[in-house]
Amino acid sequence: MSDAAQRLLGENLGQDVVVKLRSSEVVRGKLKSFDQHLNIVLEDAYEVLEDKTRRLGTVVIRGENIVLISPAPKG
Repeated sequence: MSDAAQRLLGENLGQDVVVKLRSSEVVRGKLKSFDQHLNIVLEDAYEVLEDKTRRLGTVVIRGENIVLISPAPKG
């Protein structure tokens, strides 16, 4: 992972992020931690479905499954 990516993720620790997975699933939660392989831990996570959400709690997502991580929109 590049220094810029580490810095950007570090700036978003404790903030809500949106994670898109290779399986096309979208998960949103508070970024608790990450490592050099882009494995991440999200707290208070939930899966975003078409017309509802599904609560997941605390999850670990392997970096190889991540396509995109973005700060969650406010509101």
